[in-house]
Amino acid sequence: MRVSDTGERHGGNLTAAAARLGQPPGRLLDASASLVPFGPPWALRRALLGASLGSAVRVYPDRGWQRLRGQLAALHGLEPADVLPGNGAAELFTWAGRDAAAAGLSLVPQPGFADYSRALACWGGRWQGLPLPLTWPEAFPQPFPALPDSPSPASEAQVLWICNPHNPTGQLWSRHSLEPLLERHRLVVCDEAFLPLVPGGEAQSLLPLLQRHPNLVVVRSLTKLLACAGLRIGYALGSPERLRRWAAWRDPWPVNGLALAAVEQLLADPSALAGWTLRVQGWLAREQPWLRRQLGRWGQFTAMPSAANFLLLRGSGPLVELRQAMERRHGILLRDCRSFEGLGASWLRLGLQDRRGHRRLLAALAQELPPTD
Repeated sequence: MRVSDTGERHGGNLTAAAARLGQPPGRLLDASASLVPFGPPWALRRALLGASLGSAVRVYPDRGWQRLRGQLAALHGLEPADVLPGNGAAELFTWAGRDAAAAGLSLVPQPGFADYSRALACWGGRWQGLPLPLTWPEAFPQPFPALPDSPSPASEAQVLWICNPHNPTGQLWSRHSLEPLLERHRLVVCDEAFLPLVPGGEAQSLLPLLQRHPNLVVVRSLTKLLACAGLRIGYALGSPERLRRWAAWRDPWPVNGLALAAVEQLLADPSALAGWTLRVQGWLAREQPWLRRQLGRWGQFTAMPSAANFLLLRGSGPLVELRQAMERRHGILLRDCRSFEGLGASWLRLGLQDRRGHRRLLAALAQELPPTD
């Protein structure tokens, strides 16, 4: 796996970027990470403060996560045994990687999130990339690209990893096109971390298929929706037998007491969570098309169609110097895409901001790269 010239495989390392640039983190606009730019919700902040003053710090967290599992199960119409909370989605990918390594060859769409291959490497898992087309239509959802039928390692893969919407392209795959893949593979790991942010995205979720397909695992993250990356809260949904096995493999307390108590209090009011979700989806529906139209003023790159809260920029030439200039002279961080297999120096990923952040971004771009319109 290649890495960027900063040595990073992920965006969002604000502390390291601030040290590198010699600036306070608060002065930087971090568009390298795909997080909601407002929040966390005040209800979560109040819950976190209350938890810090109560017993959540003093006592060990509930090792069975009983309340949180019940809340998440109710949210998705499942049973508590179908849910396993984790220290962010990344920790859960590690255990999915162990299952996948034991099942056989994994097929991993490329370009794609590096954490899947990282998780497989933990257990010596074999994997092969599934190259995705680097152009795609405007309308979403879209059919998942056809898998090879002819005898080949890819056609014989026992495990398939899916990200929906896909990172880094932002493509939203249709449930109709994904469902047949559950009959083809021994294990399907579907990362839906960004799906709750997408207006109408839940209609493409694979969660309704869990009861009929014990070979399916869906991984979700509260980090993206609630803008609480520091709390590290994710969860897996799958067969109780599989999740019990994962729980037996891991450390005794992977979810800390502050995160557990705060999120439990937030989820105790489903209407508040629903209202927050609508706010986030409204922001995405408003800001993403607006920013994409504004970026159309530059002929030096193309903002690719996306259903997610990030845009992939395809340059007519290398964009490395532009990214570096945006960092050094304007304090704006963009995601270097050279760590994504199949992409190169001509690609950048941009996480959506609020309107003020977008205006700052556009003004900086105009200084570094005069618009061609």
